[in-house]
Amino acid sequence: MQTNLFSQPAGPIPEEVVEVLASSAGVRIERIVSQGHASPPGLWYNQAENEWVAVLTGSARLTLRDPDETLDLRDGDYVLIRAHRPHRVDWTQPDRLTVWLAVFY
Repeated sequence: MQTNLFSQPAGPIPEEVVEVLASSAGVRIERIVSQGHASPPGLWYNQAENEWVAVLTGSARLTLRDPDETLDLRDGDYVLIRAHRPHRVDWTQPDRLTVWLAVFY
């Protein structure tokens, strides 16, 4: 099946769109589409997996803990979030889709 990383969701997206593109033992690749979305107040992700994530298009702000760090990500930026490092999405661009590619391992 052929598809495109930049395909547009039909209509407004009230919640982030998360699609698993591929997975196997110990690895999962996801496409995430955001538009004005953020982590719920007070929610910090603390995953058992490493996460390599890239912003393909759009922009976002991440906050990480241990050590504390705020990252403003734009087209082409990527970051490796080590397992069990608390993090959250503070902001995604409200007037443009932010398309992420995330690899969990």
